[in-house]
Amino acid sequence: MQPSAPPFDERLAAPRSWWLIAFGIGVACALMFLPLGALPMLGGLVAGTAAACVAVSSYGSARIRVVAGALVAGDARIPLEALGDAEVLDGEEARAWRSYKADPRAFMLLRSYIPTAVRVKVTDPQDPTPYVYLSTREPQALVAALAPVAA
Repeated sequence: MQPSAPPFDERLAAPRSWWLIAFGIGVACALMFLPLGALPMLGGLVAGTAAACVAVSSYGSARIRVVAGALVAGDARIPLEALGDAEVLDGEEARAWRSYKADPRAFMLLRSYIPTAVRVKVTDPQDPTPYVYLSTREPQALVAALAPVAA
């Protein structure tokens, strides 16, 4: 019987400052309706804030999981057998891999507000994707969850 990978589950939630910006967008919408009266202004505040909050929430709802023999990152589901070595990327190296070192064929689940990342090689010969780049706040835990695969 093979040992199972340690569980890993992370939601790439947006930072708190983005929620304040969403409220600011609601205030801007309210000010656009100010000449029409108090009730339209209140409606603009509610609708603008709600729409901005939905956008922030959906962008920050991306998840990275290692479950049931697969790495699930956003919409991608990659069997652990198709993955090679995982490498922790610090802030400077992560910035390099998402800019000038990046391969256009790579799968990237990146969030600019998360400075660290993990790069996992894809070893499946039928998959043209050379590697998977994942922004994560817990890179060591993700690498540990993928370590039994590389061994």
